[in-house]
Amino acid sequence: MLWQLFISFLKIGCFTFGGGYAMIPLIEREVIDRKAWIARADFLDLLTLAQSAPGPISLNTAVFVGYKIRGLAGAVASLAGVVIPSFVIILVVAIFFADVRNNAVVDAAFKAMRPAVVALIVAPIVGLARGMHAWLIALAAAVALLVWGTGLSPIYLLIAGAAAGLAWSAWIVRKEGK
Repeated sequence: MLWQLFISFLKIGCFTFGGGYAMIPLIEREVIDRKAWIARADFLDLLTLAQSAPGPISLNTAVFVGYKIRGLAGAVASLAGVVIPSFVIILVVAIFFADVRNNAVVDAAFKAMRPAVVALIVAPIVGLARGMHAWLIALAAAVALLVWGTGLSPIYLLIAGAAAGLAWSAWIVRKEGK
């Protein structure tokens, strides 16, 4: 199982361009649809935790998925699998970058990748929105507009959201306890 985790996340790391959010649909497809290691609801919880934790969301998601499946060894296997491709690619680019820095073909290739990267970032947002209630989608849009429009730090909104979630959970527990 550790080898399968490593290989799955190695494939994800090799074939993802555009950063952490671009990896989410690939991770989702691999661990939910193909391997059935995690239920969709559990994945959404792990994704929420990964986004709330410091660090890149793709690495956090790999760690949390690996940990859920096989504990600490699974977390290490998943993390190694997702990190190795990027490390090797960055190492190779750093070695040869001076030679291709002003190459028109390389510049054109990077410009051509931009729309695909945007699509890879939007895809998980649309996919995750399918399981949400309409009021949660409206709340997420309102918070995004608030951050974008006012420049307010998302940290304050995350803290407020965590406090509201804790209060809501406490209210539900108290209500069911009576």
